[in-house]
Amino acid sequence: MRFIRSHKKGSAGVGLACVGLLVAGLVGPITASFAATPRRATAWMTANPDYLALGDSVSFGYREPATLPPPNYLDASTFTGYPEDVGAALGLQVANAACPGETSTSLVEANVPSNGCENSPGGGPGYRTAFPLHVSYSGTQLQYAVQYLRSHPHTRLVTLMIGANDAFLCQETTTDDCASELPAVLKRISANVTDILTVIRQEAHYRRQVVIVNYYSLDYANPVDNAESQALNQAVDSAAMPFRVQIADSYGAFQTAALQSGGNTCTAGLLTQLTTGGCGVHPSAAGQAVLALAVEEAIRS
Repeated sequence: MRFIRSHKKGSAGVGLACVGLLVAGLVGPITASFAATPRRATAWMTANPDYLALGDSVSFGYREPATLPPPNYLDASTFTGYPEDVGAALGLQVANAACPGETSTSLVEANVPSNGCENSPGGGPGYRTAFPLHVSYSGTQLQYAVQYLRSHPHTRLVTLMIGANDAFLCQETTTDDCASELPAVLKRISANVTDILTVIRQEAHYRRQVVIVNYYSLDYANPVDNAESQALNQAVDSAAMPFRVQIADSYGAFQTAALQSGGNTCTAGLLTQLTTGGCGVHPSAAGQAVLALAVEEAIRS
């Protein structure tokens, strides 16, 4: 299964968290188009500035060890994901609770396997054990979300990007690279997304905007990669729609951004470039900007 690709955090010994993400190297025409795009905060955002971001390493802004400048994992503020881009563009105060390696199950439940957040598939420690997150909390990410939303009544935006690590974890812990287990994994992701949004809407009594952030394809010229990313997005989106959400079409946004590179997201510069050659699986600064614009478009829809 090409969609479920596992990469380790090198010396950190922690499984990375992404889905069929793209790969890395432009800055030219893409960044120029970003600069030309008007990004203005709406009135309700400037009046009510709180924004809660939930998710995995993509939302966190994680970069692989073999990137420049060398990532400083001891300082979470040196990692910028699309939540920080959205917050800066729209005047929102961001609480980014994302954890690299988080699965849809570990976001909800404590003491369960993750793909590198609380623990690693090989039994090692998780990212949270060794390094700080953007915000500090005990318990699960969902427990933090409830506490945050109850104590921040002016929150006007919640984003959720989750599910890729469920597939990565399945690949790393099965003998057939999750080929036979994938339908059950997608079903579990849908059930967990339902649980997450039920808690946010009912237990946290949050009634305002929720944006589901979709994953993108590793290679838009490859039908298999496309189908696998779309299957994950469909599992999340179908579970989320009853909860009055908007969908950030990151899949389509990355596809458009990679058009001039023949659908090759690495050549398009949308993912991190590795000093060892090739691309990582996490968004570059340009890739994070694409995600941010997709979120902003969903907010205005």
